[in-house]
Amino acid sequence: MKKGILPIISGVIVSFIFGFSFLFTKRGLDYFDTFQLLSFRFLFASITLLILYLLRIIKINFKDKKIGALLALSMIQPVLYFIFEIYGLKHSTSSEAGIMIALIPIAVAIMASIMLKEKVFLKQWIFIAISFIGVILIVILKSSISFGGSLTGFLFLFGAVISGGFYNILSRKSSKKFTPIEITFVMMNTGAVVFTLISVLQFTFTGNIKEYFTPLFNMDALFSILYLGTVSSIMAFFLVNFMLSKLEATKSSIFGYLTTVISVIAGVTLNGEKLMWYHIVGCILIITGIWGTNYFGKKIKSPIELEKRSF
Repeated sequence: MKKGILPIISGVIVSFIFGFSFLFTKRGLDYFDTFQLLSFRFLFASITLLILYLLRIIKINFKDKKIGALLALSMIQPVLYFIFEIYGLKHSTSSEAGIMIALIPIAVAIMASIMLKEKVFLKQWIFIAISFIGVILIVILKSSISFGGSLTGFLFLFGAVISGGFYNILSRKSSKKFTPIEITFVMMNTGAVVFTLISVLQFTFTGNIKEYFTPLFNMDALFSILYLGTVSSIMAFFLVNFMLSKLEATKSSIFGYLTTVISVIAGVTLNGEKLMWYHIVGCILIITGIWGTNYFGKKIKSPIELEKRSF
């Protein structure tokens, strides 16, 4: 198998994982508080990685490496991104949230061209726009064109977009010095510490700390956490970090649109949702955009990739 196809396969797998994660997140929120869910999600992820490390299944070596850049990356994703997204969803409509989050690949393309000096050709911009239109079509029509959120919601969602953009840039830069599993390890542990601290403080202030672990005794809730903590956190973010180490940020970020396609498929197959004409048209536009962005960017080599090849 050609090495060049592995990052593409990784992007497709990640889209499937994140696409189905919406179902498990929604199910988990029936039992957990928001930050409690994030706390257990990243706790399970960090504990699993620690066990894999102790069993020598994975290799992690931070000797003579400055992890300050990884800590900065981890504070952006997952910490800031999830906080911005959560509060953005609370203060906005589903249509606004879907449209704003869909702006991340566009933000990445702009930021990558400035910070990483990646060339984004006109044809790539056209196909990025085609994918974006596909997402907008699905989000708006599925939500019955519901708008009316507050400025606060917009600002939080804009923060999520910027955080998502910076994560793609910093992860690609960090891939020069750290392996994908090392990046994922720091991200999961940072998320576990921050979200657990926030959640425990919330439960302490409300006097419900004794109920903190109660949801874990429910098998449905536990299964949701296991999926989110292992598959949707460890596996997905490892593949994302691997993909970013091999592909330009512009091309890798476009796979975020494919998540919308997978979430539609998951809703139809598992939740019995109706498959509408705009789902089909939107999915075709998204997939076309992903193909075009990667196909017409094959000859582009960023300074980071050229530097890697010089070693």
